[in-house]
Amino acid sequence: MQEKKNKAAIQKRLARLEGQIRGISRMVEENRYCVDVLMQTAAVRSALKAVERLLIEDHANHCMEAAILSGDQNEQRTKFREMVALLEKARD
Repeated sequence: MQEKKNKAAIQKRLARLEGQIRGISRMVEENRYCVDVLMQTAAVRSALKAVERLLIEDHANHCMEAAILSGDQNEQRTKFREMVALLEKARD
């Protein structure tokens, strides 16, 4: 299977998120204003949702497509159920 198209973007966003989390930890350590910390946690949630969207896109474009092309109905059903479960979790 070819490399997923969003891999580099996902890794870049995750590295940025890692830095944001460390920054939030420092803010808590330094007793920063609660609203400032909460603003940063909201930014992290938003950024994580963007990563989820990219991962779902890759799953649809590669994993689901491979199942469709395989002609294996059980594999197709499995990938479809996985996508439905992913979308339900991403909505939360």
